[in-house]
Parts: sequence; structure tokens; C-alpha cells
Amino acid sequence: MPATSSQISSNAHPPPTYIARSVFPQAPVFTLDTFSDRDFIVKDFVEALSDSAVPPSRRSGPAHQSNAFDPKPLIRSFEHALNRMGDLSGDLESKENELSGAVRRAEAQHNTTVQTLSRRLEQTVNSFNLLDASLNGDHKENGGNEVVKIGEKLEDLDRQRQRALDAKFLIQCWMEVSERGELLLLEDIRRQGSGEGKVRCARIARQLMKISQRIEPENWTHVNGNAQQVNGVNGTYGKDYDRKRRHHNTRELIEKFSETLEKDLLKSFDDFYRRENFEGMRECANVLHDFNDGASVIAAFVNQHEFFIQRSQLITDEVAGDAETWDRLADPDAEPPGVEPTLQSLIDEVKVVMQEESSIIRRAFPYSDQVLGKFLQRIFQQSVQQRLEMVLEKASTISSLAFLRSLQAARGYISTLIDDLKAHGLTEHPEPASPQIAIILDQQFDDLFVPYFVSSSYIEREKRSLEELYSSLLFKFTIFHSRRRKIPTTFMKSLAKSGSEMLASARDAYVERLDSSDLAPAQKAMLLRVAGLKDSESAKTQTEIEVTEQDGVLSVDNAKRMLKWLAEAVGRGLELSGGNEIPKDVSALLHLLLGNMGEIYLETALDSANDIAASQETAKNEPDLSYLISLRPAIGIMNLMNTCIRTVIIPLASANVTIRRNMEKNANLALDRMEEKVNSIMQRSIDVVITWVAKLLARQVKSDFRPRDDALGGGGAWLEQLQTPTCLSIFQFLTRIHNLALTALSLSPNLIAFLTELATTFRTLLLEHFKKFSVNAAGGIMVTKDISKYIELLKSWELDASFEPSFEVLTEIGNLFVIGPEALKERLRGKGGAGVGAGVGAGGGGAWERGDMRPYVLRREDAGSVGVQSVLSAL
Repeated sequence: MPATSSQISSNAHPPPTYIARSVFPQAPVFTLDTFSDRDFIVKDFVEALSDSAVPPSRRSGPAHQSNAFDPKPLIRSFEHALNRMGDLSGDLESKENELSGAVRRAEAQHNTTVQTLSRRLEQTVNSFNLLDASLNGDHKENGGNEVVKIGEKLEDLDRQRQRALDAKFLIQCWMEVSERGELLLLEDIRRQGSGEGKVRCARIARQLMKISQRIEPENWTHVNGNAQQVNGVNGTYGKDYDRKRRHHNTRELIEKFSETLEKDLLKSFDDFYRRENFEGMRECANVLHDFNDGASVIAAFVNQHEFFIQRSQLITDEVAGDAETWDRLADPDAEPPGVEPTLQSLIDEVKVVMQEESSIIRRAFPYSDQVLGKFLQRIFQQSVQQRLEMVLEKASTISSLAFLRSLQAARGYISTLIDDLKAHGLTEHPEPASPQIAIILDQQFDDLFVPYFVSSSYIEREKRSLEELYSSLLFKFTIFHSRRRKIPTTFMKSLAKSGSEMLASARDAYVERLDSSDLAPAQKAMLLRVAGLKDSESAKTQTEIEVTEQDGVLSVDNAKRMLKWLAEAVGRGLELSGGNEIPKDVSALLHLLLGNMGEIYLETALDSANDIAASQETAKNEPDLSYLISLRPAIGIMNLMNTCIRTVIIPLASANVTIRRNMEKNANLALDRMEEKVNSIMQRSIDVVITWVAKLLARQVKSDFRPRDDALGGGGAWLEQLQTPTCLSIFQFLTRIHNLALTALSLSPNLIAFLTELATTFRTLLLEHFKKFSVNAAGGIMVTKDISKYIELLKSWELDASFEPSFEVLTEIGNLFVIGPEALKERLRGKGGAGVGAGVGAGGGGAWERGDMRPYVLRREDAGSVGVQSVLSAL
């Protein structure tokens, strides 16, 4: 807090006890402490000097009594203060000089001390270098590092001394056991209870065993109860030594001591384990490792573990799971429910137990990896393997698919366990497992599933499962088409005999499988459900089973189900088998797919449609082309199958070029064969349609285009006809065909190609048809109406752009019958000899020359007139 003027003035005046009161103002008194104070303020100091210079009477008197300003007191006060400050400045300067001199003297003393210490340090370093050089010897000599040599000699002497002491103690123990039949020295060490002592007892006991085996071989090689001599000599020392010493069976004594020591250590280990004394456990385990590499203590730790005691009571429990879960597992259209609950519970418990016990094993055993390996082997070989076998055995009684799905789920779940244990490292603080533990885990995992993948056993199960499902799904389909087919009577029909034989073999195999005694009831029920049969129908013969037309029709949904089952099998094969067997496995599955979906399903349906088309060629009534409807699902299924083969199956065989090429070849052959059958059906359908159109055109009467005069004069009924009856019937028939083709082929290149081919052939029929009739003036009008109707029909079709010129040709033909001779001549002159449309005889591929008009002009009724003859001469 800053000093006020009153405080300074009070300090400036001496106390009344020491200085007498004076009427004159006293000069302020101050010291160096006054200016060194951090609260010192110059303004306050000057104010205090001013106040001390003015008498009190003047400060307190009334204003009217005050005299004129008198500066003298202030001058005296400031002069006194200035003098005092000069004195203080002199005192301060003298003190500063004294301190500066002291600092200079201290610096000189410090420099002297540093120089002295530097010389001493240099002397010390030089002394050390001389000592080091004397110890290491001269670099030019061969003395080497003397210190290291001395240390090595001391260590060697210490080892020799220790060996001598151990040999002395060993000889004492041998003399004791061989002469007195006692091991008191070792007993004393054992009773001390220290870990090092027990380790020493174990090593000495093992060495005594070796000595006994060499010195007293008769105790180790008994034959029929009598001692067997070694090389004709009773022991190394002969019979004299045997007579001199007392007879004690050193082997029994040493073994008894070793057994006692081992039992004590095992008991101590168990007590330490129950009290969670890991240091004591580690000492016991370390000692027991010298007996039999720790086998006894490892066995004791593993066998007495609570996990195996509890699981041994539960291992006989039945496999859990409700009926609904097992039904889902056997249902090919349902998603798999996952791993079996009891197996899942066991694996989860194994994970927890291993992660908990690993920290105990690390702390209790100096050779923890060995113990962890034994513990893992016991868990997998006893608990996991037994439960896995029970689950798979139960699944095999349900169905082949249930077995495969259970195998996949179990392998995936156990694989996750192995990965977790590897990542955890089986330590208290998770880290990657050691290479030894990782190898043991992989080996145990392989041992669990090797029996299920021996040779081709796995892929055979997959094939058998798919064959059962495909046969069930196509059962009614095969029955329907086998009843439709008859004994071949022609060469062409005999070519389809192989398809019939395949249908029969697939049907018979399915029936034989249903009648098999080893087929589980659950699997039989599932196969009947997939086949669309009831339990009551399973006992019927093939001829008694009722099928409908719908059973013989292709279904895209069924094809998708088949591909879904195949995709599941392929994915399962990639997950389970893997390795170099994948190309062979997918090749077998491709062969199965081509045989069932390709030959039995698609080709059978296409053969059926082809047979129906062939039968319609000779039909007396209007042909029924409803079989074309089957082309749409057939083409869709072919595309689905081709996509699946190209994008899923064949790429999996890339590792084996030979197998991949064979797969591509077989797939191409099968697809080409099916495409040829589709083309055959479409071509036969065109033939059937054209045949019937030709029959309808043959019904055209001559009077349609050359009406009699009485018909013209009888009224306007004839003129009111828009088309002839033949044209109308053809229009209606082809409209139905177009709608049917549009439904069967949808808007696709196949539809365009089909309709274009049909239109081209139909146009050829029309061009030939109008050459056959004589046409008068009134009939020409009817010809034009018919042609306009035909053009209207064809323009409503989805045709290729190359057919457009044909419309001009047909229109031109109609005009040839209605225009007069002069107009006909002008039209020909306007054409100038150029082509006017598609060639008549060339099927629409070339230009229509003027000469092509001649047959139509000749059919005009006035063809003999002078005007028409002039036109004909020009043509």
C-alpha cells in the first residue's frame, strides 16, 4: 500500500521522548530504506516534504488570518532534504564499490578453482587411460583383453568348484543309498521346501538313477526273476564288489524317493492352485518338469479342470433343437438357422474358458505354451469333437441337406473361434498367438473336419443332395412328359429316344430313393413336399399319380429355385473344401446342372413343343400354336442358366485351364443344342402358319375378283363388302398368331426375326396368289381392299426395316388392277424402267423390274384391248 503524506511526516518527526517539542518545523529524516521500499512514490514524498515545511499554526488557522506566502520554510526543507540525499548517495556509492571489489575477488577465486579442478580431471583421465592400457595390454602384442580373460577364468573355476561340490554330494548320496539304503541327505533338502532345493533333489535323483543303471544292471534287467549278467560279468565291478557291499536295491529306493518327491510336488501344486498361489505353482511346475518333462503336472492340471468335469456329465445329453429348427435346416427354400444350440454353447464356453485359463497358465507354468497346447488338444479332441459328431449324426438322420448345412455352420463357427483365439493370443493382455499355439490350433481344426472331406466324399454328398432335390422338383414334370411320349415310329422320333431314357432313369431313381429303407422319414417328407405330393400319394405307382397340364409346363420360379440350390452348394463348397479341388467340384456341379435343368427340364419341354408343332403341320383344322407360350419361359430359363454358368460357375475353375475349357465346351454344346431346338420350333411354327394360310388362299373363288353383272346390278351389298371372306379369315388368323407370338417372345430380337420371316413368306404367297385370278374393273377394287387389309395387318407387326419396300410392292400390285390403260402407261413411263420395289422372285432382296408387272397386267379383263396390249408390248 503506498505511503501517505501523514505517514511520511510522522516518520520525519522524532518521537517526543527523544526530541523536545519545538515551535519551529523540523526537517524530515529518511534513510536508504525509504527509497528501496517498493511502495515508494515520489509525489507522496515531495508532498510530505512540503507539509513538514509549513508550521501547524499556519495550516490550521482561518483563511482570513493567513499571512502572505513565505517560501523560506520550503526552501530550507528542500535544501535539507537535498543535502540528506547527497549524503545517502555517497553512502550508496561506497557500498557499491565494496560489493564490486568483493565480486571481483570471488570471480578470481572461482577461476582459480575451475583451473585446479580441470587439472585434476585431466590427471584422472590420464590415470584411467594408463590403467585401461595396462589391463588391455599393448595393441601390438597378443595379450587380448585381460579383464575378460580373468573373468572367464574365475567363472570356469567357479563352475569347476560347483561341479566338484555336486560330484562330492552325488557320491555321498550314492554311498548312502547303496551302503545304508537311505537318502537322508536328499530328504533334508526336500524337507526344506525351497523351490531350488526341490529342483536339485530331482536332478540328483535322476543322476542316481543313471548311476544305479550302470553299476547295478541286475536291478534293471530281470529275466524270469533272475539277474541277467552283462557280458558274462556281474556288473562293472564283478562279484568281489558285490560280496563286500551290503545288498540294497538302489533302483527301488531311488524310484520310491522320486515318486514321493513327485507326489509331494503334485499335492503342493494342487494346494497352490486352489489358493491361487501362482508363484508356488510355478516352482512346483518347474521342479516337476525335470521328472518327465512336466507330463504329470500337465495331466493333473488338465484332468482336474472344472470344465472337463462338468462337460463329461453333459456329453451324453441329446442334441437340442425343436422340430421347427430341424425342419428349416432340411428345407432347401428356407434360410439355414445357423449352428446347433448345444454346439454353439460349448464353443462359446470354450472361448471364455481358454481366455480365462490362459492367464493362469502363463503365470503358473514356465513352459506355458506346452501346457496350453495340451489343454487345447484335450478340449478339441474330447469335448468339441464328440459334440460335433453328435450334431452331424443327428443332422444326417434328417436329410443330406441338413447334414451339409450343419457341417457348414459348425465349421464356420469353430473357424471363428480359432481366429479369435489366435488374435487373443491366449494371454492376459491380448496379442497375436505364438507360432506354436497357432500351429496347434490349425492342426486341431483340421483334425475335426478331415474325416468329412476325405477324397471326394464331400462333393458326392453335395451331388446326392442336389440330385434328390432336382428329382423331387421335376418328378411330376417327368411323369407328364413320359406319358405324352410314345414309342418312336420314325427315324426323326427315334432321335429323341435318349431324352425319354433320361426321363425314365431320373424318374426311376427318384422312386427308388423314396422306397429306400435308409431314407429318413423327415427327408422323405421334405422330398414329397418339394415334389408336390402328399404322404398318401407316396405309396401309389407312377401310373396312379395324377398330373395336370400345368405340371408339364416350364416354370421360371422352379428354375430360380434350382439355381438358388446350386448357388448355395457352390458357396458351401468354396467355404468347406477349397484348395485345388474347387475346379473339379464346380465341374461336377455344372454337369449336374446341365443334366437336370438342361436336358431333363428345358430340352424335354422344347422337344414336346417341337413334337406338337410337327403334328400341326398336317392338321385339317386351324392349327393351335399355343405351344409357343412355352418358348418365353424356356428362353428366360436359358438366359438365367447361361448367366449363372458364365458369371458364377466357370470363373471358379480358372485355376485349372483344362477343366475350365472342358466346362466351357460342355456348356456351349448344351446351349447350342437348346437354341437349335428353339429355332426348330419357330421355323416349324412358320411352316404351320404358312401352310394354313395357303389353304385359306386356296379357298378364294374366282367370282371374288370378277363379279357377274347381275351381282353388280342386284344392289349395293357386294360393293359394301370391305374385304373378301378369304382375306378376312386370313386377317383374323394372322392377328391371333401375332398376339400369340407377342405373348410368347415379348418385344425381343427373336420376335422381330420370327415375324419378319413369317411376313416375307406370306408376302410371297400373296404375290403368287394374285397371279392366279382374272380381275375385272369391279374386282380390281376388291383386290385393292384386300391388299390394303393385308398391308394394315403387316404394318401392325414388329418387323425389320428391310421389309418396308414390300409394302410399296403390294400397293403397286393393287394399283395395276384399277387404273386405266393410259394411266398405266403413264405410270410405267414415270418409272423409267427403274425398279419399283422388292423383287418378286427374289424374296424381297432385289429391285422389282417392269417385267415383273406383266403377269399381273395379263390378269386384267381388258388385257386384250389395244391400250393394254401397247402397255404389254412395252413390258
